[in-house]
Amino acid sequence: MANAEEQAATEALDLTKVIPTSIDQVGQIWAQVQDIVVVWGLKVVAAIAIFIIGRWVAMGVRKGVHRVMERAGTDPIIVGFVGSISYIALLAFVIIAAIGQLGIQTTSFIAILGAAGLAIGLALQGSLANFAAGFLMIMFRPFKVGDFIEGAGVAGVVESIQIFTTTMKTGDNKTIIIPNAKLSGDNIINYSAKPTRRVDMTVGVAYDADLSVVRDVLKDIISKESRIHADPEPLIAVAELADSSVNFVVRVWTDTGDYWAVMFAMNETIKNRFDAEGIGIPFPQRDLHIVSGQVA
Repeated sequence: MANAEEQAATEALDLTKVIPTSIDQVGQIWAQVQDIVVVWGLKVVAAIAIFIIGRWVAMGVRKGVHRVMERAGTDPIIVGFVGSISYIALLAFVIIAAIGQLGIQTTSFIAILGAAGLAIGLALQGSLANFAAGFLMIMFRPFKVGDFIEGAGVAGVVESIQIFTTTMKTGDNKTIIIPNAKLSGDNIINYSAKPTRRVDMTVGVAYDADLSVVRDVLKDIISKESRIHADPEPLIAVAELADSSVNFVVRVWTDTGDYWAVMFAMNETIKNRFDAEGIGIPFPQRDLHIVSGQVA
């Protein structure tokens, strides 16, 4: 019984240490609470103000970047990409500044973000490679939408250039989606980069053909094709004395958009004119000799 009374007295003594028993103690606690509210309240208000003003500044910078790049005639893809990157970078700086205003050690926070970024980067290594390649292609513009290119083992017309992939359409209307890292890591042939292209053709004639007549016929065919440019001057020359033919090389210049049309038209016209002029076009032949004999 005595032990219970002693325990109750001890608990009552402990409560007197926790619960204020005088007006002075209550006033001291209230003053401490006020100090804490004032100090932390000012910090919270300052952090919120930094975030709101900083976000407003970041949005203004993004709009300014858009206006400047649009006035310069920059591609809309680049405008949107650069604007988003600048906004995200500024907003991250504003968030770190607001957290620092609250008294949180930003160095540790930045270290944690760096470690998390490294882990995410290792996990998304392929995607980041495509992202970097897409950024470089958008910035340096080795090709643009509408160009006919060859790269990564395929050829087609570029339909869109995205951050991670490039979409192309083949001549038979198939869609090909290529990762940017694969496309930028290979040779890119842009057939649409220049306004003109040279059409190279090899024409074989028989050895008994009059070479001067062949040359005149080829010149006449070229002169009557309106899509062939006079400058640079077309080239007609004997390129090779082959096994069964004398090979002429014909090189003419035309607009890039007329390349295939000129190539196909020239092939057909040359065949028809050579037939009309009696100029033989040799083709591979094989003489088969059959030797008859008795089987032993």
